[in-house]
Amino acid sequence: MSSKNTTIGIALALTTAVFWGALPIAMKQAVEVMSPFTIVWYRFLTASIGLGLILGFRKQLPTRLVGGKSSAVILILASIGLAGNFVLFNSALEYLHPPVVQVIIQLAPVILLISSAWVFKEKLGVHQILGVGCLLLGLLLFFNERLLELFTSFTGYTVGVSLAVLAALVWVVYGLAQKQLLKHYSSAQILLMIYVICAVMLTPMAEPEQLLLMDSRQLGMLMFCCINTLVGYGAFAEAMARWQASQVSAVITLAPLFTIIFVDLASLVWPQFFVAAPLNILGYLGALVVVSGAMFCAIGHKFIRQRNV
Repeated sequence: MSSKNTTIGIALALTTAVFWGALPIAMKQAVEVMSPFTIVWYRFLTASIGLGLILGFRKQLPTRLVGGKSSAVILILASIGLAGNFVLFNSALEYLHPPVVQVIIQLAPVILLISSAWVFKEKLGVHQILGVGCLLLGLLLFFNERLLELFTSFTGYTVGVSLAVLAALVWVVYGLAQKQLLKHYSSAQILLMIYVICAVMLTPMAEPEQLLLMDSRQLGMLMFCCINTLVGYGAFAEAMARWQASQVSAVITLAPLFTIIFVDLASLVWPQFFVAAPLNILGYLGALVVVSGAMFCAIGHKFIRQRNV
């Protein structure tokens, strides 16, 4: 792999991490007046049009269903998984601060890792087992002030955490299904088909007229959410094509740290709209440990291999 591709791959992966890190902050503002279903519908509709135009220009539009009925079923499962993830993620933001949701969602790639080992008979490495343990420890540290509340009472905070965990779980359904579909389509073609199916599925539940209730700030945040879907996932797909998957995954795990940084900065510039991350020292440490655990799952084998040499 050339150094040019590596540099571009790093830049694209960082772009994904930055965009995904900023996403929950923008959605938190948009969900003030717009329902999660409507926000997600607008995101999928915009992404369908944008990615459709890009693939049409490249003459790479999927023209037929490959793989028969099984592919159709898997495609629907992937669409339900991604739509469910988007809606549950948005819904969790009605109860939780953006950094909290972003840290919890780091469970998704780790659960996908374990699920892939079970479904596709892939072997888990020592580094991955250590990474999972590190991530779980990080979550305990992150929630150190709210652990008692989480497990002993049913408050809005508990509801939000439950929704975020469910968002991570249904994303795994999407991840496993997409892995199967990659046998027949490119990642961009899969995303386009999923975006279109998701937009159609959510149309009965969407209320487009809620757009008229938004002020300029909320409208700008919704526009960013829509662009984020196209740019974030597009940069992710291109990074995977130019750089090693494990390296890309490691960089993307930085998203929660970007969320915390952006929230804290926004609270200083616009205190009337944004509140700093409600974390103590152990909470910040927990976020670092969560990211480190997810990162170790992705690239820990390199350190273990070097140590054994």
